[in-house]
Amino acid sequence: MAASLYIVVEGEDPGFDIFVNGRLLARHEDSLERLALSLGVKPLIEYFSADENSMSLLIEEGAGNEELIKRLPPPQWYGGAEGLTTIDALVDALAEEPHKLGSEGPMVLDELKEYARVLRKTEDRGLRWHLAVSWR
Repeated sequence: MAASLYIVVEGEDPGFDIFVNGRLLARHEDSLERLALSLGVKPLIEYFSADENSMSLLIEEGAGNEELIKRLPPPQWYGGAEGLTTIDALVDALAEEPHKLGSEGPMVLDELKEYARVLRKTEDRGLRWHLAVSWR
């Protein structure tokens, strides 16, 4: 079962494509967290939030515990600029040394650049976002 980190933008339709694969970001989440901390920025996983619908989908996919749904805090939302602080720092660090994350480093960098594109549009439109996880 492969995990994927993806962006959820608040509201029904943000008016732009928010799709980013996010599988490599999920696979390298531990390394990205260490890198973010070394750069003095908030790790990506700290932007994770889930609502009842997201958690229900995870449970249907075989991940998570149904009891967690009853104890979920309200979804947390973040401004695009806040996420860009992390993403831009990670992009800059990996642009200098893309193989810092091994042979998949350049592809992780590509996914981070896609995140930056989505978060810039989110910020430009005054919308909020958070990360979600999918297992497939």
